[in-house]
Amino acid sequence: MLPNVYTLSPAALCALRARAADDPALQPALARLREEADAALQQAPVSVMDKELVPPSGDKHDYMSFGPYWWPDPEKEDGLPFIRRDGEVYPGSQAGDRQALGTVIAGVETLALAYWYTRNEAYATHAARLLRVFFLDAETRMNPHLEYGQAIPGRVLGRGVGIIDTGGLPRLVDAIGLLAASPAWTPTDQAGMVAWCAAYLHWLLTSAHGIDEWRAANNHGTYYDMQVAALALFVGQTDLARQVLAESTVRRIEPQIEPDGSQPHELARTKALSYSIMNLSGMFALAALGEKVGLDLWRYVPLHGGGLRAALDWLLPYADPVVEWPYPQIVPMSRAALFPLLYRGAMVYRDPAYDAAVAKLPQEEIVAHRARLLYAAPRR
Repeated sequence: MLPNVYTLSPAALCALRARAADDPALQPALARLREEADAALQQAPVSVMDKELVPPSGDKHDYMSFGPYWWPDPEKEDGLPFIRRDGEVYPGSQAGDRQALGTVIAGVETLALAYWYTRNEAYATHAARLLRVFFLDAETRMNPHLEYGQAIPGRVLGRGVGIIDTGGLPRLVDAIGLLAASPAWTPTDQAGMVAWCAAYLHWLLTSAHGIDEWRAANNHGTYYDMQVAALALFVGQTDLARQVLAESTVRRIEPQIEPDGSQPHELARTKALSYSIMNLSGMFALAALGEKVGLDLWRYVPLHGGGLRAALDWLLPYADPVVEWPYPQIVPMSRAALFPLLYRGAMVYRDPAYDAAVAKLPQEEIVAHRARLLYAAPRR
C-alpha cells in the first residue's frame, strides 16, 4: 500500500524499501537510521507544559518562543528593548517551546522512517506516544496557534516570523503517513491530528501573524506556503493546496530567484550559504507538494528567467570545497549540506552535472545521509 506522504514520493519510498536489504548503496544510511531510531526510543515524551515560563495568556498549553537573533541592549540597565544581531543566537532565546517541538518532530520523523523500513512496531509505538503527548492528550497538548512565537523582550509578545518555528510540520505529516500501517497509530489518533492540523491551518490563514508571514518576501514566505499546502493536503483541502502552490510561482519563485539563480534575500544575511540552502530546500518541498496537485514547479521558469533549477545551478560550483564562498557565513558550514539538494536535483532533472557535484562533496559525510532513503529517480 502506498503511504500518504506529501513532500515525498510514495512510489519512490516503496521502491527504496523493496531494494534496501540488497542494495549496498543504501546499507550505510539504513544502519545509521536504525542507530538513530534506537536512540529515539530512549527519548522521553516532551510537551509545552514542560517549560518554566508562562505565556502572556496565562495558559501553558500555548506555545511560546523568542527570536534567536535578539540580544539584551548592553547600553540599557535592564537590556530592554532587545536589539538584533543577525545570525548570532542569544543563549537565552532557547527558553520556551522551540527546542521541545523540534525534538518531537525529529524523533517522530526518525522513528516513522525506521518503522517504514523495518516494520519494527516498537518504533511506531513510541512515535505515536510522542505525538499524543505533544499534540493530542488533554493534559499536555499544544494549543494550535503561535500567537507567542519568536517574541522579542521589550518589543513584542509574538510575531508572524515565529511561524518559521513550525516549518517542520510538513515533515511531521509525512511521518504520520508512514505510521498508518501500524496498529499503534489508531483511527482516533489520526482523526485527532487531522483536527489539530485543521485548526492550526485556520489560524495560519486568518490570524494577524499568519497574514504577516504570508506577506514575507524571503524564506519566511516560502516556509509559510509550504506549511499551508502540506497541512491543506493532510486535512483534505486539496483545492486550497492547489491555489497556494499555483500562486507560489509568482509570490515566491519569481521575486526570490534572480535570472542567474541567486537568491538575493538570503545572500543579504550573515549566514548566506545556510539561508540559500534553507530557502531552496523549502522551494523543493513546494515543488514536491505541487506534484500532488498536478503542478510542475520543478520546471517553472519566470519570464525574466530563474526558477528552481537555476537556483540549484547557481549553487553548483560551491559543492567543491576548494571554491571559496564569496558571501557572509559567520558560522562554519560543511559543503555536505548541499547534498540533499544535489541528490534530489539529480533525481528530478537527470543531469550528470549534479552527480559530478555530489562526487566533490566530503564523501564521509554523505555516504550514510538520510536523503538516500527518501528520494529515488522517477520512472520515465
